[in-house]
Amino acid sequence: MTYAAERIEEETAYLAYHFHWDMDSILDLEHADRRGYVQRVAALVERAEGER
Repeated sequence: MTYAAERIEEETAYLAYHFHWDMDSILDLEHADRRGYVQRVAALVERAEGER
């Protein structure tokens, strides 16, 4: 199964925005690691929004 290029672009943009990592560093991550970071950042963002 292939992972949609659009989804990879979304993940890359999301991590680049929040972590300020360059695209090559993000794309070098294993898929599971990248998804894990996306989930962790999303949880932090949701928690911060809930504290407002």
